[in-house]
Amino acid sequence: MTELSGILLVTVVLALLFDFSNGWHDCANAVATVVSTRVLSPITAVLLAGVLNVAGAFFSTAVAKMIGGGIVFPDAITNTVVAGAMGGAILWNFLTLIMGLPTSSSHALIGGLVGSAVAHGGWAVVQFNGLRKILEAMILSPLLGFGIGFLLMVLVSWVFFRVHRGVATKVFSRLQIVSASFMAFSHGANDAQKVMGVITLALVASGQLTSSEVPTWVIVACALAMGLGTTVGGWRIIRTLGIKMVKLEPVHGFCAETAAASVLLFTAHFGLPVSTTHTITSSILGVGSTKRLSAVRWGVTSKIFSAWVFTLPGAALLGAGVYALLASFAR
Repeated sequence: MTELSGILLVTVVLALLFDFSNGWHDCANAVATVVSTRVLSPITAVLLAGVLNVAGAFFSTAVAKMIGGGIVFPDAITNTVVAGAMGGAILWNFLTLIMGLPTSSSHALIGGLVGSAVAHGGWAVVQFNGLRKILEAMILSPLLGFGIGFLLMVLVSWVFFRVHRGVATKVFSRLQIVSASFMAFSHGANDAQKVMGVITLALVASGQLTSSEVPTWVIVACALAMGLGTTVGGWRIIRTLGIKMVKLEPVHGFCAETAAASVLLFTAHFGLPVSTTHTITSSILGVGSTKRLSAVRWGVTSKIFSAWVFTLPGAALLGAGVYALLASFAR
């Protein structure tokens, strides 16, 4: 095995490990509401989410192509850069997982990639136009999640105003299984593609591919890695999203999941790698705000927002650090 194939193998393994950590870290995005409302048991919920994450990964490769060729120039990148990016993103994911903070794996991945790439070749290797589009979409998606969640909850409350509370709870307990499945599928459709794009970028950088088309084996490997990570379940983050921010009932869970999943599938269709975490968190806040603003525990929410702000620069610094470490071993 040559040195090149060796670093490529390390890069692919790190990318799949990140995909696993993404599923583990972001499991709460799909199951927090359905677990907190006791519609499904935790074990059943994470197994359902794991299976649908795998299915969602086959929805499209538009996001993968954006990650693989729209953030940094592939011809200016080495596999050491990609490995550094994955190492930085993994470290950030595990750090925030331990702290129970639902931060964005998407931001961690992009931050790690930019940090590692800049450490390698300076700011000239970054495609600022593509990065701008991604950042705009990442800002817009939580706003849409909040707005759609709020409006959908208002609409449902108006339609079911005269329905007995017990009947409504029974109906939405069943509907929430559908919405949680929709959310898990959309999570796989968006997040698994990001690692597909990174592995494709590594294959292009090593000369194994000449375009950003994602090979079938990459799609399968990423789908399985994320699905397995999801079945582990990030229980601390599940408690933060499903219990600590807002007290949820099945109707709230249904509206939050439906709103977030709609945004995620829409953006995945157009190849925009938005944050699943930011979208579902904002949808929960939008739904909770229809009760009254005081129903949202803003102290917990402010800590989450602070973690969001620091994710991109934090993961970028970690990515640059891991790249420097790997590059020193390669000399």
